[in-house]
Amino acid sequence: MKKPLNVLLLTAFAPILIVAGVLGFITPPSMAMMSGAAPYNVFHIFFGLVGLGLLVTKRLPLARAFNIGFGAVDLYQAVASFAGLFPTALFAYKRADDVLHIVLGLLLVGVGVLADRQTDPAT
Repeated sequence: MKKPLNVLLLTAFAPILIVAGVLGFITPPSMAMMSGAAPYNVFHIFFGLVGLGLLVTKRLPLARAFNIGFGAVDLYQAVASFAGLFPTALFAYKRADDVLHIVLGLLLVGVGVLADRQTDPAT
Protein backbone atom coordinates (compact mmCIF):
# COMPACT_ATOMS: atom_id res chain seq x y z
CA MET A 1 0.00 0.00 0.00
CA LYS A 2 1.20 3.47 -0.89
CA LYS A 3 2.22 5.71 2.03
CA PRO A 4 0.05 8.76 2.62
CA LEU A 5 1.57 12.09 1.57
CA ASN A 6 1.47 13.43 5.14
CA VAL A 7 3.53 10.48 6.33
CA LEU A 8 6.02 10.87 3.48
CA LEU A 9 6.38 14.58 4.18
CA LEU A 10 6.95 14.04 7.89
CA THR A 11 9.40 11.19 7.12
CA ALA A 12 11.53 13.69 5.20
CA PHE A 13 10.89 16.74 7.38
CA ALA A 14 11.56 15.37 10.88
CA PRO A 15 15.18 14.37 10.16
CA ILE A 16 15.74 17.68 8.37
CA LEU A 17 14.67 19.50 11.54
CA ILE A 18 17.18 17.51 13.58
CA VAL A 19 19.99 18.11 11.09
CA ALA A 20 19.14 21.83 10.95
CA GLY A 21 19.35 22.04 14.72
CA VAL A 22 22.67 20.24 14.89
CA LEU A 23 24.12 22.30 12.04
CA GLY A 24 22.98 25.44 13.82
CA PHE A 25 25.24 24.51 16.73
CA ILE A 26 28.30 23.71 14.63
CA THR A 27 28.14 26.29 11.81
CA PRO A 28 30.25 29.37 12.55
CA PRO A 29 27.99 32.46 12.82
CA SER A 30 29.95 34.25 10.10
CA MET A 31 29.05 31.45 7.64
CA ALA A 32 25.43 30.95 8.69
CA MET A 33 22.59 32.13 6.48
CA MET A 34 20.11 31.23 9.20
CA SER A 35 19.92 31.92 12.90
CA GLY A 36 22.29 29.86 14.98
CA ALA A 37 20.74 30.80 18.32
CA ALA A 38 20.95 27.90 20.76
CA PRO A 39 17.24 27.97 21.75
CA TYR A 40 16.29 27.92 18.06
CA ASN A 41 18.54 24.91 17.46
CA VAL A 42 17.09 23.07 20.47
CA PHE A 43 13.58 23.86 19.18
CA HIS A 44 14.40 22.22 15.83
CA ILE A 45 16.01 19.14 17.37
CA PHE A 46 13.16 18.67 19.86
CA PHE A 47 10.41 18.92 17.26
CA GLY A 48 12.34 16.73 14.83
CA LEU A 49 12.41 14.05 17.53
CA VAL A 50 8.70 14.57 18.21
CA GLY A 51 8.02 14.11 14.50
CA LEU A 52 10.03 10.89 14.41
CA GLY A 53 8.17 9.67 17.47
CA LEU A 54 4.84 10.32 15.79
CA LEU A 55 5.98 8.36 12.75
CA VAL A 56 6.67 5.34 14.95
CA THR A 57 2.97 5.26 15.91
CA LYS A 58 2.04 4.80 12.21
CA ARG A 59 -1.08 6.92 12.78
CA LEU A 60 -1.94 9.18 9.90
CA PRO A 61 -3.97 11.63 12.01
CA LEU A 62 -0.87 12.32 14.11
CA ALA A 63 1.30 12.97 11.04
CA ARG A 64 -1.38 15.30 9.67
CA ALA A 65 -1.68 17.10 13.00
CA PHE A 66 2.08 17.58 13.22
CA ASN A 67 2.28 18.95 9.67
CA ILE A 68 -0.60 21.38 10.24
CA GLY A 69 0.61 22.41 13.70
CA PHE A 70 4.26 22.85 12.84
CA GLY A 71 3.33 24.61 9.61
CA ALA A 72 1.16 27.04 11.58
CA VAL A 73 4.05 27.63 13.99
CA ASP A 74 6.35 28.31 11.02
CA LEU A 75 3.91 30.87 9.65
CA TYR A 76 3.61 32.48 13.09
CA GLN A 77 7.41 32.67 13.32
CA ALA A 78 7.54 34.65 10.07
CA VAL A 79 4.91 37.05 11.39
CA ALA A 80 6.67 37.24 14.76
CA SER A 81 9.96 38.10 13.08
CA PHE A 82 8.44 40.97 11.10
CA ALA A 83 6.36 42.26 14.03
CA GLY A 84 8.98 41.79 16.74
CA LEU A 85 6.83 39.30 18.67
CA PHE A 86 7.95 36.39 20.84
CA PRO A 87 10.28 34.49 20.23
CA THR A 88 12.09 36.91 17.89
CA ALA A 89 14.68 38.07 20.44
CA LEU A 90 15.29 34.52 21.67
CA PHE A 91 15.57 32.90 18.24
CA ALA A 92 17.44 35.76 16.49
CA TYR A 93 15.75 35.26 13.13
CA LYS A 94 17.45 36.26 9.89
CA ARG A 95 15.64 37.00 6.62
CA ALA A 96 16.47 33.51 5.31
CA ASP A 97 14.61 32.10 8.33
CA ASP A 98 11.58 34.22 7.44
CA VAL A 99 11.52 33.04 3.83
CA LEU A 100 11.92 29.41 4.86
CA HIS A 101 9.20 29.73 7.51
CA ILE A 102 6.75 31.07 4.96
CA VAL A 103 7.53 28.43 2.32
CA LEU A 104 7.60 25.49 4.74
CA GLY A 105 4.62 26.78 6.69
CA LEU A 106 2.47 26.96 3.58
CA LEU A 107 3.68 23.56 2.39
CA LEU A 108 3.10 21.82 5.73
CA VAL A 109 -0.32 23.35 6.35
CA GLY A 110 -1.36 22.78 2.74
CA VAL A 111 -0.38 19.12 2.71
CA GLY A 112 -1.75 18.59 6.21
CA VAL A 113 -5.14 20.05 5.36
CA LEU A 114 -5.58 18.93 1.77
CA ALA A 115 -3.83 15.56 1.43
CA ASP A 116 -4.95 12.14 2.64
CA ARG A 117 -8.44 13.20 3.66
CA GLN A 118 -10.00 10.21 1.94
CA THR A 119 -7.69 7.75 3.74
CA ASP A 120 -7.97 9.34 7.18
CA PRO A 121 -10.62 7.70 9.37
CA ALA A 122 -10.63 10.80 11.60
CA THR A 123 -12.18 13.02 8.88
